[in-house]
Amino acid sequence: MPTPPPADVLSPHDTSATEIETRSAFEQRLAGGSLAGLTVQGLRLDVDPVPDLSGTEVTGTLFVGCRFASREVGADLVRRGANVVPPFSGLPYPTQPSHLYTPEDLAAGFAEGGFAGMYDTRVYEHFRVHGGALPEVKEALGQRLHDHGVDNALVDATRAWLAAHGPQSVVGVMGGHAVRRGSVPYRMAAVLGWELARADRLVVTGGGPGVMEAANLGAYLSSRPAGELTAAIDLLATAPDFTDHDRYTSAALEVRVRYAPAVPRQRDPDLNLDLGWARAGGLAIPTWLYGHEPANLFAGRIAKYFSNAIREDTILRLARGGIVFAPGRAGTVQEVFQAATKTYYGTDGASGAYVFLDRAYWTTELPVESLLRPLLAASPFGDLSGTVHLTDDVHEAVRVLTAG
Repeated sequence: MPTPPPADVLSPHDTSATEIETRSAFEQRLAGGSLAGLTVQGLRLDVDPVPDLSGTEVTGTLFVGCRFASREVGADLVRRGANVVPPFSGLPYPTQPSHLYTPEDLAAGFAEGGFAGMYDTRVYEHFRVHGGALPEVKEALGQRLHDHGVDNALVDATRAWLAAHGPQSVVGVMGGHAVRRGSVPYRMAAVLGWELARADRLVVTGGGPGVMEAANLGAYLSSRPAGELTAAIDLLATAPDFTDHDRYTSAALEVRVRYAPAVPRQRDPDLNLDLGWARAGGLAIPTWLYGHEPANLFAGRIAKYFSNAIREDTILRLARGGIVFAPGRAGTVQEVFQAATKTYYGTDGASGAYVFLDRAYWTTELPVESLLRPLLAASPFGDLSGTVHLTDDVHEAVRVLTAG
């Protein structure tokens, strides 16, 4: 029987003391005369003010994904003991992003070129042309570096929230991607996200359309009255089908303009990290493997990966405060039992509740409960079948997830 890995293998490590990801942090270190042993990630060091690195100690420094004023600068750094992994040429995405994406990042280019001109779409088309899920070597290396950068940025982005609220405050929402805007399941998921965010829960989804978009939408509008959430859904319902890419995306952008969240920027006083995004949309973790689906533009931060396997594991690792499973098909059922495996073996520590919305669906149409309860009852950590809850009431689901 497998045993959970040691905690230090799975827990994110705090590397903030050795990694430089902003120009301001770089300038502070540079003023001290030494970058030795540090990692400098994804910075434009070729723009004014161009730094003079000639007299700086760089033994053991790693520059990854940085741009320099000339090749000679990079060569000189290597001669003096640094390691330089330059950004790959010809890629439409950064090989070492220093921060998570925002909706504005993914939608960049839509105003000029529609859905086809968006950054998100252009990266997906590049992904397809260069091998998709089985890329050529150069592309594979670029994608792995990108996804590592996203991993790193995700740790940074969630550190302040977890320090303030604890891991049990992060709730995952899973469900069908094909749920149409304006439908009853879509509205239920939106109310769920709205109530969870108002209860100081960080809403995490897979970043796709359907239930996932609805949950992030609810969190995005959590600072606004319920009537405005209803009005926003009604507007989105004029473009209900995600396969109508341009109308679907245009409606989302219109909602973002009309109903911008009234959440002030909030900074953690100790870590100096922004927390406002968590209460203005929460977190989405999508993948370009499903890049044919329009981007979910209502999350506060977006950790978009090339690797779907990393993405799925990351969602479930973060959602220690419970997971809501709205009706879905094969993908959602896969997530149910992938999550159950983690809970059964205690892979990521204690799990929150598993809340299944739509009792009839999960007991009759897809009778997941009948298999899940006896499985969790046999966990080596004791009977965990009590973590399973079925309900038709969104408010009850929120009560279960916020109890204690």
